[in-house]
Amino acid sequence: MKKIKIQNKTLNSFYPIFIGNRVLNNVANIAKSVCPKTNKIAIIYDINVPSKFLKILKTKFNKFPLKFIFFNPSEKNKSLKSVNSILGKILKFNLNRNDLIISVGGGITGDVSGFVASVYKRGVNYFSIPTTLLAMVDSSIGGKTGVNSDYGKNSIGSFYQPKLVLVDSVFLKSLDKRQMICGYAEILKHAIIKDKNFFNWLKSNSKRIFLKEDSNGVVLKAIIKSCLIKSKIVSKDFQEKKLRMILNFGHTFAHAIETESKYTNKINHGEAVLMGILIATNFSVKKNICSIKTLNEILEIYKNNNLNYLLKKTNLLKINKIYPFLKYDKKNNDKRINLILIKKIGKVTEPGLYKYSIEQIKKTLSNFKLS
Repeated sequence: MKKIKIQNKTLNSFYPIFIGNRVLNNVANIAKSVCPKTNKIAIIYDINVPSKFLKILKTKFNKFPLKFIFFNPSEKNKSLKSVNSILGKILKFNLNRNDLIISVGGGITGDVSGFVASVYKRGVNYFSIPTTLLAMVDSSIGGKTGVNSDYGKNSIGSFYQPKLVLVDSVFLKSLDKRQMICGYAEILKHAIIKDKNFFNWLKSNSKRIFLKEDSNGVVLKAIIKSCLIKSKIVSKDFQEKKLRMILNFGHTFAHAIETESKYTNKINHGEAVLMGILIATNFSVKKNICSIKTLNEILEIYKNNNLNYLLKKTNLLKINKIYPFLKYDKKNNDKRINLILIKKIGKVTEPGLYKYSIEQIKKTLSNFKLS
């Protein structure tokens, strides 16, 4: 079992991430060591997670009064309406500040659960058990919580640290290839922004990640490496004042794509990120910030790993329709759009350095097409 610590230097605190196979079997002991005053536990359970894990949790926490709250995760249900419904059930259960909320599910479930924990009685103990690859390598790390609105993705939320994150690769067995690709998007992004050696390793191992071929620990290695990259960045800038913004590479366009699509399942978050990476890299080339060679290196990974359908989706995207949603991006602090762009594999631009009006972005991306 691998243990990673994330430190919030602003608050002089940290929380651990436990990563391994079948670490869920130790969940009660780990929870007790981190939150020893817990009397009651409310578990917000993603309905897509197989019921066998529900039985494991009931057995492991059999000494505690438990309240299971079942949540149907979708971008549409990632809303204040869902938060209000969950809060009502927890209030009825009468959880106090020493008690514990546990999220079991993917990124949407974790984002909603974390936000609930942050506002319930002004903050209650919380920890996350991510069950999708996307949640394991991205949304469960860093303390960002939130819900969507008509004005954009994650536009209402808070920074709230969990007490711990428990990553168990056993959950991945229940995921289909599309869900694995969804999480892979963030793994690839971490490699692109910070680690060329990891990027080169992904060239040879991406298909094995999609197929969950973990005989040589490939999937766990990808998870651990990705978590290390993100945790080091988050530890230096928990509240996203500057450095942490590099994690949004590709996301400015991705969130606009998701918002314009009204959060339908036609494009999931990871697919939107993979499309956003292509748009941001193409933009970087046109602004002479990176070379065409860098774009081709990224395109090579897509083409060699059966991600060609995302090249087609990006080329077919009615890009003019996403521009109005760029202005709602959380990184913007004036009327211009704050973009994270790529210099080369392993290095992106400094946050705040490149800001453009929507008209400038439109002009740069006119006649947009990937080969």
